[in-house]
Amino acid sequence: MDELVLRRRRWWALTVMCGSLLVISLDNTILNVAIPVLIRQLHASTSELQWIVDGYTLVFAGLLLTAGSLGDRFGRRGALSTGLAIFCAGSAGSAFAGSASMLIFTRAFMGIGAALIMPATLSLLTNVFHDPREPARAIGV
Repeated sequence: MDELVLRRRRWWALTVMCGSLLVISLDNTILNVAIPVLIRQLHASTSELQWIVDGYTLVFAGLLLTAGSLGDRFGRRGALSTGLAIFCAGSAGSAFAGSASMLIFTRAFMGIGAALIMPATLSLLTNVFHDPREPARAIGV
């Protein structure tokens, strides 16, 4: 392929990876803004609110190393795609959750997707950019 086409593909891949990381890191910020609405509409207790907030982070952190290992073994691109699909399904489920228990479950499910996304993006970054100067620039972005 033409060098210009390859360069564009690398930077498009970086855009996808940055978008993926933005989504998983922005999730808790959005949730913290929505807490008053959750209290009113789902009648969530204090302990349920704690699980809604922490269920995602707990599953995400608990599965991060395992998900990274699975991505290395079975393919990083597939791990990223699967993670995004799981995260989006969990996010859609969270949007339509009718109870605090359902929201806790769907947010924990989103944590599984996030655990697949995070290590895949960083390892794909080193595989996509080969020129010695590009990985440093891509990590900076």
